[in-house]
Amino acid sequence: MNPRGFLKGLFGAAVAAADPTRVVPPNLPGQPKGRTVVIAAGKAAAAMARAVEGHWDGPISGIAVTRYGHGVACDSIEVVEADHPMPDEAGRDAAMRARELTAALTADDLALFLISGGGSALLNAPADGISLAEKQIVTRALLTGGAPISDINCVRKHLSAVKGGRLAALAAPARVATLIISDVPGDDPATVASGPSIADQTTLADARAVLEKFRIMPPDAVTALLNRSESETPKSLPRAETRIIATARDALDAAAKAARAAGIDATVLGDDLEGEARELAIEHATLARAHGPGLILSGGEVTVTLGDSGGKGGPNAEYALALAIALGGADHFHAIACDTDGIDGEGDAAGALISSDTLTRAAAAGIDPRAMLDAHDSYGFFNKLGDHVVTGPTRTNVNDFRAIFVGSGSSDRIEL
Repeated sequence: MNPRGFLKGLFGAAVAAADPTRVVPPNLPGQPKGRTVVIAAGKAAAAMARAVEGHWDGPISGIAVTRYGHGVACDSIEVVEADHPMPDEAGRDAAMRARELTAALTADDLALFLISGGGSALLNAPADGISLAEKQIVTRALLTGGAPISDINCVRKHLSAVKGGRLAALAAPARVATLIISDVPGDDPATVASGPSIADQTTLADARAVLEKFRIMPPDAVTALLNRSESETPKSLPRAETRIIATARDALDAAAKAARAAGIDATVLGDDLEGEARELAIEHATLARAHGPGLILSGGEVTVTLGDSGGKGGPNAEYALALAIALGGADHFHAIACDTDGIDGEGDAAGALISSDTLTRAAAAGIDPRAMLDAHDSYGFFNKLGDHVVTGPTRTNVNDFRAIFVGSGSSDRIEL
């Protein structure tokens, strides 16, 4: 067996389990008496919108905003591409268009929200009183500070004119239905894309606490906004239904099934693992050493605290590099770490592969793995070795996918 090909095949099975063409059609809501307006946001937005169009009989229109390069052509639904993870003007304009569409609905109409990871940045309309630039400052500070997605989205909701249930509130008295491809640990529907159609249970006080925890001094206008009671998000929404149609657990289960079909034992650690990428990698190296032959799978969302390093490389590549270092060249280990949306961080790779010979090949090429990890340049490391996994946009997103394959005879000591 080719371990690397095997691991790539498992990643493919995981991505296929969350393919919008597979998960959207069986979960569509009943059609309304009146119009259906689609509001789609996230890295899977265009593909989800296209899947709806292919299985919808009545009149339909709307807008789908997705990341640059992740669009697909739709017949009746406008597709807009915008920046991620930093919000830009294209995303702001799409959010304002979504506000217009939802505000025009009647009691006979349906607002169909198609939500996936990445929607927080892609569908952005700053709340009254703050500018896009001020929102970008706060977003950048949270991202570089290593804040978990739940904390980031708590703040985003309270700085937005569309998130935290605000779009669904505008749709009243129309019926609201939401289909979600979840990329967040725990699959809280209010956290995915900051829940534009989901009632928000976080508060202004929670948002202020997040900024304090990460020692972020926001612009004065943001501080003023977070201290105004009228800036609070909706806590309940009438005539609203929500379905989560794909999760990280679904992806991991699909990979485990494929492994077992190949006669390989698979252990799923969990679909909601969080924390610093390099720290989780050290933990997993210890687990792999004790596990024995078989496969170890995990999902969730790890982070990288960049600080002032300015390094290039996403959390999955950083995890893979840290794992290679932690395993220390021990025999019979192979691993893959990829983002299911096909883009790890800001590069063009989904993630990376490592093997027992990764450090040996790096040394032969004159590459210092530890120095590159400390510089957060995992992209450069794997680019030099040719060990990136490049898929292009998958047009879905259930976040991180990690698999460690432990072969036989792995008795070498692992230096952490």
